[in-house]
Amino acid sequence: MTEVTLPFLRWAGGKRWIAPHLNPIIRRILKGRFIEPFLGSGAMFFAVAPEAALLGDLNDVLIDVYQQVSRHSVRIENALAALAVDRRTYYRIRESQPTAPIERAIRFIYLNRTCFGGLHRTNRSGHFNVPFGGGDRTPEPVYRDHLLRSAARILRRENIQLIAGDFQPLVQRAGPGDVVFCDPTYHSAGRDQFDRYGPVVFSWGDQERLAGAVTDAFARGAVCIVMNVDDPDVASLYGGATLVHVAKAKCIGNRPKSDGRHREIIAVLDPLKRSELWLNVAGVGTEGVANSSPSPVKRGLACAFGNPA
Repeated sequence: MTEVTLPFLRWAGGKRWIAPHLNPIIRRILKGRFIEPFLGSGAMFFAVAPEAALLGDLNDVLIDVYQQVSRHSVRIENALAALAVDRRTYYRIRESQPTAPIERAIRFIYLNRTCFGGLHRTNRSGHFNVPFGGGDRTPEPVYRDHLLRSAARILRRENIQLIAGDFQPLVQRAGPGDVVFCDPTYHSAGRDQFDRYGPVVFSWGDQERLAGAVTDAFARGAVCIVMNVDDPDVASLYGGATLVHVAKAKCIGNRPKSDGRHREIIAVLDPLKRSELWLNVAGVGTEGVANSSPSPVKRGLACAFGNPA
């Protein structure tokens, strides 16, 4: 596990900001498969660059994009390089409905890199509806730095599997030696629904299902890492876990939205109870806290990045 690449997608709520702090620990303890059922931009997957992985997402279009990148990275890079980045081209491509899988992948990546805020949001009919971003939002880094070719080399590894669907079947496959990393889409506490930015909503019931699934995987011998909103109700779902409090600047688009922090918890269920490893994450640059029960937010890892990962 030596090759590391950056994600080729921008993703609101992505974990590019914390991947450099978590991936050395995951690499150290990973003995089996890396399982990530909320793939998104794959920031943690690409940082870990495992030899064996189960990767999933409820967004079947996203999974198709990864499959096309693994097979046709050069063609997609060349196609992106040929597209203009302006309002007229953006809305023309947004309204298009290509049928060929590779053309759908080109459309997805182009819109992702040029839309507002790195959002992947659809209406109830499943149609992408994010407005044009403007400014310096462009797919140029994708083809200039050959991010798709680097991603393809990892995705083509023999024991990497891409699966579209609900998170639970993937987590249920976890066993001894596996590391499960879960980063479900969520909003701040107090909301009745946890959005998936699409026609399907991640509900509180899904939060409970996720907690139950990783607890069962932990009982089977897997290390389970769940990042979630730092909220007492959410934390209470992970009794017995090591809880690490972290925070990053609230961002939308290319600039911090405010001076406030978006606070998250990392709930770690580790059969070998190596809490000192995870305390190191909270200790990067600031003081951190880890415990086995919900607690008030204290100082954790504070990172400010201009772009959604």
